[in-house]
Amino acid sequence: MNPSALEIVWFVLIAVLFTGYFVLEGFDFGVGMLMPFLGRSSEHDGDKRRRLIINTIGPVWDGNEVWLLTAGGALFAAFGGWYATMFSGFYLPLFLILLALIVRVCAIEWRAKINDPRWRLWCDVGIGIGSWVPALLWGVAFANVVRGVPIEVRGPNHVYTGGFWNLLNPYGIVGGLTTLVVFLTHGAIFIALKTKGQMRDDATKLAASLSVAMLVIAGTFLLWTQLAYGKDWTWALVVIGALAAVGVVIATNLRREGWAFLGTAIAIAATVGLLFGSLYPYVMPSTLGSDQGLTIMNSSSSQYTLVIMTWAAVIMTPIVIGYQAWSYWVFRKRLSIDDVPETPAGLSLKTTV
Repeated sequence: MNPSALEIVWFVLIAVLFTGYFVLEGFDFGVGMLMPFLGRSSEHDGDKRRRLIINTIGPVWDGNEVWLLTAGGALFAAFGGWYATMFSGFYLPLFLILLALIVRVCAIEWRAKINDPRWRLWCDVGIGIGSWVPALLWGVAFANVVRGVPIEVRGPNHVYTGGFWNLLNPYGIVGGLTTLVVFLTHGAIFIALKTKGQMRDDATKLAASLSVAMLVIAGTFLLWTQLAYGKDWTWALVVIGALAAVGVVIATNLRREGWAFLGTAIAIAATVGLLFGSLYPYVMPSTLGSDQGLTIMNSSSSQYTLVIMTWAAVIMTPIVIGYQAWSYWVFRKRLSIDDVPETPAGLSLKTTV
């Protein structure tokens, strides 16, 4: 039994949605993870530096999270069996991701509500936790989806029979380290792209160092994925991802932040493409046998549902992309420490720039 055209379309669309989420939210995670390090200074007030870092993502971070909601909603509507099995089997890591994202949202929104150093310190801790945890666990989760997990057919359902510790295997851990270092590099480049003065210099130097680690770790993960799970045509994605990572190393050392940011975006897209390409036509392979795994065909919604969803996507997707592109254009200005005013209690971070 071969998948229908719409089943393939929605499989590809979900890959695109997760690519958009990792490219956009990836630098948000990187900014949050790097804030304690780049926020230190002997020349300027450390809190002003941290506020400057937060303000680089202030107008866009919550919009970037919408990509996850859209991807999750599309997954639920188009491939209900995939959604049910993955979210039940990966309950703990996905719960930790959700909890970390909630903590991060509250910390960013509430940081400037009370003018107290201890309050801001705990909010900074929340931003850090809400950035480090998802950056690591997203890679672990997707690596395990590609690797396969213990799934068996019980009646009409596919049931995950493993536990949390099954996910902490060498391949899964390397996958987590890959997303972690890629998002760190992506975030450092974004800070350099959005700031000027000393902050830009510091972020550029850090990005140059991180890009080397990204090249080694991400290159290892790409090669491992291709050799163990890839197909002949996915070699092209491995080459694209590797060339993009090399380009990031060169661009960061030349202080070309725009090209470096494009390079990390391409590397992320190539990695997600490799993972989904290696999966096809499965959506969750089973280590208990190929007949126990979930495929596009046995996990998809009805043809009528896919038709309705396709028309909705055709109408709404260009509007959403256009609006988000416009918001990035409006807030394209570089920021410096001089642009950060004193923050009175109760003033939202989004209004400080």
